[in-house]
Amino acid sequence: MTDTIPDPATTEGAARCPYGYDRLPSPVPLYGPEYKSDPYPLYRRMREAGPVHRVEFPSGIHAWLVTGYQAAHTALNDPRLGKNHALGNDNWRRLASIMPEPQHSQLQVHLLHQDPPKHTSMRRLVLDAFAPRRVESLRPRLQELADALVDRLPETGGADLVAGFAAHYPFQVLAEVIGLPAELADRFDRDWGKVVQPVGPQDPGRPAYEARLRGLQTYIADVVTRKRSDCREPGWEESEDLLGRLVAAHDAGELSREELDSMVFQLLVAGQEPVTNQITTMLITLLRHPEQLDRLRGGLDEPGLLARAVEELLRHDAAFELTTWRFFTEDSDLFGTTVPAGDSVIVSLCAANRDGERFPEADRLDLDRSPNAHLAFGHGIHYCPGAALARAELGIAVGTLLSRLSGLRPAEAPGDGLADLTWIPAVLARGVNRLPVAYDRRR
Repeated sequence: MTDTIPDPATTEGAARCPYGYDRLPSPVPLYGPEYKSDPYPLYRRMREAGPVHRVEFPSGIHAWLVTGYQAAHTALNDPRLGKNHALGNDNWRRLASIMPEPQHSQLQVHLLHQDPPKHTSMRRLVLDAFAPRRVESLRPRLQELADALVDRLPETGGADLVAGFAAHYPFQVLAEVIGLPAELADRFDRDWGKVVQPVGPQDPGRPAYEARLRGLQTYIADVVTRKRSDCREPGWEESEDLLGRLVAAHDAGELSREELDSMVFQLLVAGQEPVTNQITTMLITLLRHPEQLDRLRGGLDEPGLLARAVEELLRHDAAFELTTWRFFTEDSDLFGTTVPAGDSVIVSLCAANRDGERFPEADRLDLDRSPNAHLAFGHGIHYCPGAALARAELGIAVGTLLSRLSGLRPAEAPGDGLADLTWIPAVLARGVNRLPVAYDRRR
């Protein structure tokens, strides 16, 4: 089985591909460096062949992938599809639930893996912290954080914008928003974020993966202890301290200890890594479209342009490529395909966002595209609660980098260009761990 599927619409693809549009393999492999660097030709072929496909992930788990926009929108709102891992069948659990115990039981019962009514009550606990009104009030502080990071970049020549900016900015913002004390924020090891890229029991990287889990669990325990102490301070109830409110909800019996730890885990990892990746995918897209980069840089004062650009960049290449698992409780029809109970169903947000039936010239980057009802943040009851914050972060990050790094362009050193980027092998996400760029000077 090949790691990637060449596009038979091209001359090169026709020579390499032994099957046409109606002969996609089953399952379709969703892994390999070519697939990760550009999955969109494959997604186009899958959309044209039908809305549901059997796919295989690196772990060997098979799933049912939904690809078209209308099908994705419908699936994301389908009440028959549950998110709780308990709904997965034995085969799914054997291959997909590879986060070891006890961590799987203790860190995997957060919002993404809950169904109503539990999901409803847990989600209610976080909504105020990420409300659009509060996000707007924080914009001056978010701008200060972005400018401080740019101030530390070299004055001329260039830099790695992951190491110098994208790896730090989302976490700094998150710490402000959720009430993570500075001394604890300084202790957070970004390497712990790799726990969302699990490796199988036989993988040589398994010991390092398990060490990350243990380190993160110890850190979460320290966060909970500190916030429990903070909650005893006079005036705490009037503060906007999400972590403290979650600890208080646990102490009041609204959350189990596993649910509390899982929600802290979700905030610390899922609350920042996707934004780091999205900053990088947005910058890569603009660097690959220099005329659009120039237009945006020259029009940062144009009302609404940056906001429209953020939406279009989210649509064009979303960092959250695939949703997490969903399950039917009984054998069910999914757009003409019978899906067995407990098999995993996954929606491709990236494939939906490039559907030409919903977006004219879907593969073209159009910063003025409107309306732009992309699905980068999902849809339905599991719509990302932090979407308003993410939009603000992304707009500030992109606007600040374009305005302050004069002549921003791809790196010029051999081996550092856009064609040489190494995309992270995460199953659900798109991004790079290194993004070298050149610029004339830092303003």
